Formats: sequence, structure tokens, C-alpha cells
Amino acid sequence: MPTKTSPAARASRSNTPNYRCAECGWTTAKWVGRCGECQAWGTVEETGQVVARTTAAAAVTTPARRIADVDATLSGFQPTKIDELDRVLGGGLVPGAVILLAGEPGVGKSTLLLDVAARVARLGKDVLYVTGEESAAQVKLRADRIDAVADSLYLSAETDLGQALGQVESIDPALLIVDSVQTLSSAAVDGSAGGVTQVREVAASLIGAAKARGMTTLLVGHVTKDGSIAGPRLLEHLVDVVCQFEGERHSRLRLLRAVKNRYGPTDEVGCFDLTDGGIEGLADPSGLFVSRTKDPVSGTCITVTLEGRRPLLAEVQALLAESANSQPRRATSGLDSSRVAMLLAVLQSRASVSLSKDDSYVATVGGVRLTEPATDLAVALAIASAKTDHPLPARLIAFGEVGLAGEVRPVPGIGRRIQEAERLGFTHAIVPASPGGTGPVPKGFSVREVSTLTEALALLF
Repeated sequence: MPTKTSPAARASRSNTPNYRCAECGWTTAKWVGRCGECQAWGTVEETGQVVARTTAAAAVTTPARRIADVDATLSGFQPTKIDELDRVLGGGLVPGAVILLAGEPGVGKSTLLLDVAARVARLGKDVLYVTGEESAAQVKLRADRIDAVADSLYLSAETDLGQALGQVESIDPALLIVDSVQTLSSAAVDGSAGGVTQVREVAASLIGAAKARGMTTLLVGHVTKDGSIAGPRLLEHLVDVVCQFEGERHSRLRLLRAVKNRYGPTDEVGCFDLTDGGIEGLADPSGLFVSRTKDPVSGTCITVTLEGRRPLLAEVQALLAESANSQPRRATSGLDSSRVAMLLAVLQSRASVSLSKDDSYVATVGGVRLTEPATDLAVALAIASAKTDHPLPARLIAFGEVGLAGEVRPVPGIGRRIQEAERLGFTHAIVPASPGGTGPVPKGFSVREVSTLTEALALLF
């Protein structure tokens, strides 16, 4: 006769979590399409009944040491000779560190890492470059183009994790570069390359090898269509440093940001110039964003924006034309369109600048994208200059956040912005009035503080 199951046993079995989210580990008793914890779609997988296990204590092979007795010099920074990369990493590469570099296709990730590999190899260290997306011949062509050929730089075109680890055992490199982590797969686990299970296994194996050997490891990661790093979120938690490589497709400028950094700050930004001959660090990228004209032109204003802790000069240009339609056109490039629309309304309502019958075109120079509210004042002044056809002074900068009431609000780093403007030859600045003041002002530099947009316009027009 069939055995009857008690209601309590059935309830206990039905409440057993048999499904787990591959992203965050959330469990549920039945399958759902969307994780209830991290809200990710398609990540809930069947795992079977969860059995509670305990691990018995084992004999200690490496006793714990006092933190004062640990030699921190063994993990010192080793500069890559690429100043912009060293700035973001906090000083250079750390032995045993695992760094994840993510970015859009074609942004220059492989070019940058091949340059890093060649520079480290020229210091007399063995470097292994594992590529799963290109052949060794294709990588060699890029290396010839950017002058990244070195005797101790080894190439391996592998997609099997076991073969890649075998190459590590054979060469014992000081630096390992994997391009990319989504192309490697392990025969020990199920799933296709790039899947959640495979990425987790590949990352865990590479991180284990890096820590055991003191080998710096650079991993290239793919991104999804919304710009986030592809694969399980666990990948970002396991690595030591997560860097994002950004850049507009039609611009030469590339920005490198550290999203996570166990060895340094996360508010530094590295600037690079992508050219036909490779990728080069830009110690002073402001020249890309400021036009060089002999005489001042109406509708232009220079501002200083902060990328992390780094001040960058950028130029905002505005053009107004009488509209032939009942509803004027509002076009922007490199700026938030809703922010520009708000500034147009503030100029008309609070500063009595008539713009209701004009088409407005507002853009930045060099393809840079300005998202910081501190650029509001420069955008407003450029629009007012275009409306009055009155050029602003040639050596003037302006920055400050503009509110809906027409007030100009303080922004962080006023002193740092002024110092950068003075270094590049500017002599005048219009800044928001701040309770703490602007700080030390360079000799010969004139600073005017304003509290409202109307006050700023009265100074110039």
C-alpha cells in the first residue's frame, strides 16, 4: 500500500526552498521569473533541496599572526609607467591583486591592456596574455601598430580554463591578462561560456591562482546594454578592483574610473586619448574641450567641471535662431536636455530673457558630456550671450548650480576649480557665493561671487 504523508510533512516539503537566484543567492520554494531580492530577470535556477551541513574544525597549517608582524611591503605598488592608469589604481599594480576592467565594445580595453603588458614585460618580468576573442596573429598585428612587442610577453589563444591554467603553470608570469573572462569555460561545470555558472567558476579559479602565486591578474569583462558588468554580481565582489572604461564612440577621449578599489581611492579619473597609434594618457585633457579662437564669440562660455577629484575645463556653446514654428525647437549635445530646458525656463521667468520664440541649440566642445549641476551657470550665461549677441570676456570662467528660483548655489571644490583655471591662463571667474568663501585666490586672479542668476547677468551684460 502507498505510504501516506502527514500534512505537516507535506507542508515542510512544500516550504523547502528549491530555487536560488544566481545573482544574489535569494531562495524560494517555487520558480519565478524575477528575483524577489535583486529584481534580476531569468536568474532563478533550480538547486534541489537545501540540506544544512556543518564543517568540523581542521588542523591549522598556517597559524594566525599579529597584524603588526605582517610585512606589508610584499604587496607594494608596482607602477605601470602609464601615469593615468596608476592614478586610478592608487599607485600601480599590486602583486596578487585581481583587477576587472569593463567597458563598451570598441572603447579600447584590449589596446590599453596590451600596452600595459608590453611595459611590464620590458621591465624584465614575464607576462601572459590569454585571448579568447582573437587569434594570436590578430593580437600581434595590434601590438605592431601600437609598438607593444616585448621579448617576455607571451600570447595564448585559449578558451578552455584548464589549458589557460596550464599555461600559467608553465610560464609562471608576474602579470596575467585574460581577454575576456566571459570567453573562458571549464569542463568541470555545466553551461556555456559566459553563463553565470561558468563565469563564477572561471573567476574563482583565476583568483585562486593569483592569490596563491602573488600574480597580478587583469580580467576584461563585457557589459550589458544598460552599461552594467555582465555575469553574476558575485564577480564584482570577488575581485579587488573594478574599473569602468568609458568614452563616446565619436570622441577620442576615454575615461577610466575605479568603481571599487581595495588599494586606493575610487574618486580618481584617468584620461586617455585613443588614436591610430594606440592609446595615450592625457595629463591635461582640457585642450580637447576648449576651442581656440582669436577673438571672443558670442554664445560661448568656459566652465570647470570635476571628474572625481580632477578639475577639467570645458566649453559650452549656444546658438539661438528665430523659430519658424509655433513651438520652438530645443536641441542639446553633451548636456542633459531636461536640465537645459529648465535653465531656459529660469532665464525667461526669473531673468526676463525672452526665449519663447527662439530655437535653441546648446552643445559642448570635443564631445565631452557634462552632467554636473555646477555647469548650470555657464550654460545660462552662454544662452544669454547668444541672445544679446554680446561675447563674454576671453579669460572668464563660470560655474555654479542654478535653482528654479533663480538662485546660484554653492558647489564643491571651488578653490580647486579656480586653481586649475589660473594654471591654464584664465584671469576672471564668476562663482557662487559660499559661506566658507572661495579659499586662497591666486595672485592677479579676479573672483566675483554672485547669489542669483540676475546678479551674474548684470555683471556681464
